[in-house]
Amino acid sequence: MSLALLITGCNGQLGSELSRQALRAPDIAFARGIDLPEVDLTDPFAVRDTVQEWARVVRSDSPAHRLVVLNPAAYTAVDKAEEDEETAYAVNAAAPAVLAAACQEVGARMVQLSTDYVFPGDGTQPYEPTDPTGPRSAYGRTKLAGEVAVRELLPDASWVVRTAWLYGAGGPNFVKTMAGLEKSRETVSVVADQVGSPTWAGDLADRVLALARSDAPAGIYHGTNQGSVSWFGFTQAIFEELGADPARVLPTDSSSFVRPAPRPAYSVLSPAAWDGAGLPPFPGWREALAEAFRVEGDALRAG
Repeated sequence: MSLALLITGCNGQLGSELSRQALRAPDIAFARGIDLPEVDLTDPFAVRDTVQEWARVVRSDSPAHRLVVLNPAAYTAVDKAEEDEETAYAVNAAAPAVLAAACQEVGARMVQLSTDYVFPGDGTQPYEPTDPTGPRSAYGRTKLAGEVAVRELLPDASWVVRTAWLYGAGGPNFVKTMAGLEKSRETVSVVADQVGSPTWAGDLADRVLALARSDAPAGIYHGTNQGSVSWFGFTQAIFEELGADPARVLPTDSSSFVRPAPRPAYSVLSPAAWDGAGLPPFPGWREALAEAFRVEGDALRAG
């Protein structure tokens, strides 16, 4: 079986990595990436036309290709979403619904990327996909609405993959920010009372592609590097990879960084459903960070 992929947000952090890996995979016959300004996901007519044309071209080559739409595109300005939830909803909820409806029309499957922010963040044990949600931010609410829409429209042909604390070579992220601060400041203060699982885009993209190839049951999965750490501990590990003294990282708490959108205090997601489906397991977060610096260290060190 060969895959044909349509990847949204192909210029973004995860979308660019999905596109890169798809282009070198021998079992992927077609991989088309779309992003602004070519296709605006908030324009339902453009989305429907794009999906239908992609499916037509793929099927003209072979009707045996498995069609899968990967949707990592998102409105990720968490604080700005508090003031502009309408725009966040258009990108994070309405657009996935349009994509899912278009997939239904052409017989394609869909992978919808989501977030730990759909949970309240007050847990003490890793969240399971079946645990009650309860987002406390506009970003979380709109991403949850996108999940619900996709699962309702494509109950038998969609996978939702929730991830957290994503970093990689493409786009701005926490690792790059800390690398920049390491060069410009003697010490850096980082919160120690928020815990999660840092996730390398390289690992996530590899496993999303494995999911697209698989016969795993439709449903909701959690996809993060394994283990957990605070932002403070994560920054110490980043400094170690930069060859800097981790003692220059100082612990503080969330009250020192008040923001419009509340951040989850606990964002650890359970891998049980993912592993139970026989999908390739994720490595630990510390191992992944070392590998990320080995593979794409220059991009991460640029800050």
